[in-house]
Amino acid sequence: MSLLDIFLATLNITLPVFAMVFIGIGLKRLKWIDQTFVNTASRLVFRGTLPTLIFLSLLDADLDTTFNPWLLGFFALATLASFLACWGWAILRVQRPLRGIYIQGAFRGNAGIVGLALAAGMYGNEGLSTGGLLLGVVILSYNVLSVIALATYQERQDGTGVDWASIFRHILHNPLILSVLAAIPLAILDIDLPKWLQTSGHYFASLTLPLALICIGATLSTRALRQGYRTTFSASIAKMVVIPAVATWLAWACGFEGRELGVLFLFFASPTAAAAFVMAKAMGGGETLTANIIALTTLMASITVTAGVFVLRVSGLI
Repeated sequence: MSLLDIFLATLNITLPVFAMVFIGIGLKRLKWIDQTFVNTASRLVFRGTLPTLIFLSLLDADLDTTFNPWLLGFFALATLASFLACWGWAILRVQRPLRGIYIQGAFRGNAGIVGLALAAGMYGNEGLSTGGLLLGVVILSYNVLSVIALATYQERQDGTGVDWASIFRHILHNPLILSVLAAIPLAILDIDLPKWLQTSGHYFASLTLPLALICIGATLSTRALRQGYRTTFSASIAKMVVIPAVATWLAWACGFEGRELGVLFLFFASPTAAAAFVMAKAMGGGETLTANIIALTTLMASITVTAGVFVLRVSGLI
């Protein structure tokens, strides 16, 4: 695939996503949707359509292809390291009420949608197989760590410190995590759902991306972007430049190359996940800053991903 083909493939993924965000802005300006719709749709995505999408994606993953536990282990450790680095930076540079939102926006990528699609575009079925193996780790690590960050800095009316019991409950009851735990045994045992149930599930899951992105657009505030542009820009640079560069270099230093190194880069270089907005909304605030981070990282993705792939190919690493 030529550089132009990679660039166009990237645009074909990122531009439609960004267009949906602008549709959300337009619908809100036209008063076709209001805050009540955003609240209801966000709950529907978080509790219903997104868990269904994750569940079906794991069932469709090809678990019989090459299984590399080192790849899964590296991704998990690199994700944890990036999470802790973002947390440390947030303590030093970000106001306390915004820290949980900043941390999630800076480390959590849209690997399950954008990353997987880019991997398929670059490597075909082999890219899908490698990405599919990472998907379970992606969902579990991103959601558990996001819940910890958001719950730690969640404002409590009684003014007390961190409620770790509440954090644990959030993790146990998180619909996204539950969908992974429900899908893994079925995928391992290669159990197929009835055809009619799969079709109905895919219909329901297909609501996820448009609904989530429209809600992001409806919540996007240019006034908030002007007021909090430093936090938005800082999180976006961390997500789209610093983390992909450092994590990919570490992966190469650990011996990964070719398709595996390429897929790791694409997963780490994905823009902030739309699910971050849904989770922020579900856990009580910060959705405006999250929406701004998602919008900016999505805009940056076509440039940073293409540049990263170009450097890796010129270097002969992928």
